[in-house]
Amino acid sequence: MSGQPNTTNSFSSSRKITFLVIVPALLMMCFQSADLYGSKTPSQRPRLKKIIVDAGHGGHDGGASGRFSKEKDVSLAVSLKLAKMLQEELPDIEVVLTRTSDIFHSPVTKANIANNNKGDLFISIHCNAAPPVRHSELTGYRTETYYTGKGRKKKKHTRKVPVYRTWTTPSQSKGTETYIWGAHKTDLKEKAMRENEALYLDSATANFVKDFDPNSPEKMILYSLKTQQYFNRSANLALTVEDEFKKVGRISRQAQQRQVGIWVLQAVAMPSILVETGFITNPEEEAYLNSEDGQFEIVRCIAQAVKRYKFSLDNQKINPANSITTSR
Repeated sequence: MSGQPNTTNSFSSSRKITFLVIVPALLMMCFQSADLYGSKTPSQRPRLKKIIVDAGHGGHDGGASGRFSKEKDVSLAVSLKLAKMLQEELPDIEVVLTRTSDIFHSPVTKANIANNNKGDLFISIHCNAAPPVRHSELTGYRTETYYTGKGRKKKKHTRKVPVYRTWTTPSQSKGTETYIWGAHKTDLKEKAMRENEALYLDSATANFVKDFDPNSPEKMILYSLKTQQYFNRSANLALTVEDEFKKVGRISRQAQQRQVGIWVLQAVAMPSILVETGFITNPEEEAYLNSEDGQFEIVRCIAQAVKRYKFSLDNQKINPANSITTSR
């Protein structure tokens, strides 16, 4: 009837306002309050209760090579020591290793191990590499014969040609780098969040959004918020790791966003970093990376950074990091 209000249109309009305005606002408040004001409810999961430590390469994939060692072996030795130290110094946190022996796992397998174990932090251990430096010097000249023309007009000529001695020496590149995934890979990180939603939603939020379409604006806002939160946490931890290395006198090549490669960093639904512990192609650094003292120092720096990271989470002091550089 013309005199009656259109309840269908009114309901549709009200529903649209609720979904597109109120719900995103509530989701924003939910995550802002969790990160900025330290509100805790019995339903919330502890922010850091499980750490995944990944030893890079393994098995047939040796990674970079030095004069006498391979990256896969150094990364495993450091990872085992790191897991042990974290378990001793943070007894309330569980540590899961992606491998404990010389076996190969694809990046997909590594990501599945991390996600299936519902990790809260992913740390991948690697060694860096740089190509050898090429050298050459003039050692003299040799006589070279050549011809011009054809038939009766063909003539023989000679000329002096320089002779060079060439050789290579190991690169002198040294220092540490800690990577997070590139900001342009955010869509891949959000995909990981969608596929592993149960890992990071507390029960109250999960119940709040359980009936939403995964592709709805509300859910997309949720994934975007968590992805940004994890980016910030990863960046802060990467900066902290490099700060700890600098404290013990290591050369820091800074915390960086990796624009290519390191797929696993954006495939895990948690904050994630990759630590390049040193250049295995530099003889001095290779000796350090393989020594007990060197490995202990590396592990001590990373463990101390994790403890600082945990403290900042517990005290809600993580702020967006703006000083991560970009590496291609």
